[in-house]
Amino acid sequence: MQFIKFEKVKDGRYLKNYEITYQNKAGREKKYEIVSRKEIHSIEDLGKTVNGVSMAVIKDEKLLLLKEFRMGINCCIYNLVAGMKEDHETIEACIERELFEETGLKLKKINKILPPSFAAVAISDIMTQVAFIEAEGEFEDHTSENEMIEAALYSREEIKQMLETEKFSSRAQVIAYFFAYHSDVLK
Repeated sequence: MQFIKFEKVKDGRYLKNYEITYQNKAGREKKYEIVSRKEIHSIEDLGKTVNGVSMAVIKDEKLLLLKEFRMGINCCIYNLVAGMKEDHETIEACIERELFEETGLKLKKINKILPPSFAAVAISDIMTQVAFIEAEGEFEDHTSENEMIEAALYSREEIKQMLETEKFSSRAQVIAYFFAYHSDVLK
């Protein structure tokens, strides 16, 4: 693939839309659309910045999942606690802030933060990290009036049933599966 042109086509409040013109392996010129959370000045800037974090949270031997309404699919799904990093914020500070904002819980311990991975490679350069953490405290609602999020803790048996009947984000589904069927994997 040979890149020919890279340009911004729309500047939204949270997402910026770009169009990449390239020559495919058959020699034909094609266009590809992507979105990013940040300003991209050239093709070389793609995939260089960690944008946020997703968290596998354990409290009292149970997995924390959020049931949240997602506008993009017009329904509720089970998801992980997650969020976008603020400018100059460390990943650890982002973990603490997002955990508290979405659940009211406090960070007890960070067990592991995985290296950055891409959240939606077909349409975006958004890169996040997955953190395995332990939380403490009581649930409180600190979410924005624009979010519908219900935080709850689930046992392994509850998760096994939910995996058969409920809708999940991809990452939450994988984490839930390993929590339910491989008890030591999230430590």
